[in-house]
Amino acid sequence: MKKIGMLALALLLFTVNGYAQNAKVVITTGGIGGVYYYYGTQVSEILSKNNVASATAIQTAASVDNMLLLRDKSDPAKSTYFIGTVLPDTAYFTVTGKHEKFADKPAKATILWMMYPNYLHIVTTENTGIKTLSDIDGKRVSTGAPGSGTEFTALNLLKAANIDPNKFRKWEKLGAKESDEALANGTLDAYVWSGGLPTGSIVELANTLKRKGSPLFLVPLPESDPGVAAFKKEFPGLADSQMIPQATYGTAADTPTLAFWNMFVGPESLPEDLAYNMTKAVFENLETLHSSVKAARDTTAENSALFVGKTAIPFHPGAVKYFSEKGLVK
Repeated sequence: MKKIGMLALALLLFTVNGYAQNAKVVITTGGIGGVYYYYGTQVSEILSKNNVASATAIQTAASVDNMLLLRDKSDPAKSTYFIGTVLPDTAYFTVTGKHEKFADKPAKATILWMMYPNYLHIVTTENTGIKTLSDIDGKRVSTGAPGSGTEFTALNLLKAANIDPNKFRKWEKLGAKESDEALANGTLDAYVWSGGLPTGSIVELANTLKRKGSPLFLVPLPESDPGVAAFKKEFPGLADSQMIPQATYGTAADTPTLAFWNMFVGPESLPEDLAYNMTKAVFENLETLHSSVKAARDTTAENSALFVGKTAIPFHPGAVKYFSEKGLVK
């Protein structure tokens, strides 16, 4: 009987460890310099160190790119799953097929947890004379990397504000790091960025611009702005009006803007036990995540549970199971 018990235990351990080793999880993030990249890298380390799965984080163009990878590269037959970071408006449009790249084949995604609010930044300097959203019309502007959630949000906001990017003096499509360099070098007048607070690359940019005598300025996006009002009417419930405190980047004043809760999503095909174990591992190691990524301070089980049953995209049953066990969801 003792031998049988030991054999059963050995088989159990083999099954658990074998599953963790066989499941391959690829975490899609964003560009280097953005919060997505560092957030996803830390999640990858947490999953690997806790033997949840063989996890690897990769750099991408962010939200749209991430949803394409989730849709096209996840392969349950090979126990390979692409999970990662996404903006809520991008997630909604790709899951419903309203995004042009997903019209014929919508992404089948579920939410694992809510990450943190992304704040829309329109970054410029005090010397450009750009003070309002309409002022960027005809200027040298970057709307974000192709395939990114930043680009998707930027183009929708510009459309709402009746600003045609084709009429920009120069229209660039750069990631965070490249946009920072171009603005600092004077080859851009402004760029759009959607990220957590603070975004490290913008902190560095603010210091660089200050040394050059051209202080950082964030274009305010108050609810009273016609373009902002039209955007919120077009996409109800996807964005909240929030404030970027002046202390975040050392600006002269607080900056009103739009905020979007980022989602960490996985494919519908993700096994329930794997989704549960991933969610559990992350939320039982929040100290590691919070200490490594400042924006991740809003990643809490309590915050995620507030959204369960209230989003257009459903939460994964494995994640709901974890939140239910914690007494946060009935």
